[in-house]
Amino acid sequence: MDNSFRAWSECAADLVAVAAGRRPADLVILGGQLANVHSREILRWDVAISAGRFAYVGPDASYCIGPETKVLRWSGYVIPGLCDGHMHVESSMLTPAEFARAVIPHGTTTMFTDPHEIANVMGLAGVKLMHDEGLMQPVNIFTQMPSCAPSAPGLETTGYEICAEDVAEAMQWPGIIGLGEMMNFPGVVNGDPQMLAEMAATARAGKTIGGHYASPDLG
Repeated sequence: MDNSFRAWSECAADLVAVAAGRRPADLVILGGQLANVHSREILRWDVAISAGRFAYVGPDASYCIGPETKVLRWSGYVIPGLCDGHMHVESSMLTPAEFARAVIPHGTTTMFTDPHEIANVMGLAGVKLMHDEGLMQPVNIFTQMPSCAPSAPGLETTGYEICAEDVAEAMQWPGIIGLGEMMNFPGVVNGDPQMLAEMAATARAGKTIGGHYASPDLG
């Protein structure tokens, strides 16, 4: 039984063979309650795994079981990896490594982070620290380059002020997926040169510009 995780290109033929019943899976999970996040259904489906990847998900995976297959009989829930769509690791007072260690057991496999709090203190060097450590973790940590440090110009004193040149530099880093939440949306509306320059640098790099909007008045 091979439990090692292999690149899809290296094991595609094996996955197809397992799904077709031509070879046994490494691991089969029987009887789980699978949460289908697309249809919002709970399905009594089995899962067959080979080379660390899903080969079959469906109502009966017993045909994927061979002499060396590990079988797990499970009555609990089976869910996809959880993705945290927006968060600030620094708010937890932890490093990316320790944050990953805390959330992995609870099912989080991916997070999209905006380290603007460390940017307020350490500037680009702090963002690079969070970015580099994020790339080393066993989960997906996608980093956005902070757009607004300080977040409220004129109302706070920060250790560093992000500029368009910083944004342009960060857009070349391998783990940067775009510009973090544009908190200074009034500046965008009023044509603030720095905000527009940051957005332009992001667009030139082919990355995503993260939006932000005022909370609705619920009072």
